[in-house]
Amino acid sequence: MSKGYETGHHGDRPAAPDRLPLAVVDNHTHLDIARDGGPLPDVRQVIDEAVAVGVDRMVQIGCDLDGARFTAKVVDEHPELLGGVAIHPNEAPRLHDAGRLQEAWDEIEQIASHPRIRVIGETGLDYFRTGPEGVAAQQDSFRWHIDLAKRSGKALQIHDRDSHEDVLRILSEEGAPDQTVLHCFSGDIEMARECIQRGYFLSFAGTVTFKNARSLRNALSITPLEQVLVETDAPYLTPSPHRGATNAPYLVPLTVRAMAGVLNVDVPSLCRAISDNSERVFGPW
Repeated sequence: MSKGYETGHHGDRPAAPDRLPLAVVDNHTHLDIARDGGPLPDVRQVIDEAVAVGVDRMVQIGCDLDGARFTAKVVDEHPELLGGVAIHPNEAPRLHDAGRLQEAWDEIEQIASHPRIRVIGETGLDYFRTGPEGVAAQQDSFRWHIDLAKRSGKALQIHDRDSHEDVLRILSEEGAPDQTVLHCFSGDIEMARECIQRGYFLSFAGTVTFKNARSLRNALSITPLEQVLVETDAPYLTPSPHRGATNAPYLVPLTVRAMAGVLNVDVPSLCRAISDNSERVFGPW
């Protein structure tokens, strides 16, 4: 979910960008989340609008129990969707304090057995919204999700906010799954080098297009094509020039074209890499 970069008017509805030359995957979106108390998105409309601009596959991420149940339902109804489920790091301390964390893990594990749920995530650490009193529960939950991803043979998607060192340390201690994705990558060039060396995938959201995100573009610039993914994190993190508006998968082409410029590759080559990488991580749709 959003890392807090928002500005602007959330009710704006950006026009559809030009269609991409080759189809890509939005590997992290939240179709169960509405902005500012508004209505939930119409899932079929969201998919159709994305497909029209070359975003023909999406990964719906449910990061609490309600979201996980929603995800299991929509991936059965829409062949363009695969799913991911987890207890978000900001949820883990609340559930722990209520004595319900193990119960929540048990349900996540059951939902994750669905064959179209291909991701355990988003899990990880968030030291921005949760204070020191929640760190232990977050780290325990992160370790549990890493274990589930390995036991189930599914990809791991990681939320990392203000917690780079501990995320990398725990992945090293536990042993990362074969397919590990840093969702909405927010580290600097040194963290990118470490993740690349370990074989992780770096997923870039609309934040990479923001004027003040030079360090993020530097990180992208050294990322090999075979380790690059793209996402929206919708309804948050809308790419420029629509920063602050409600995001949706149909806006992925804006981020892809900006990424191609940073990587100094042509757009079709980047599209092909994103598509191939996505199917390596998540399997065929």
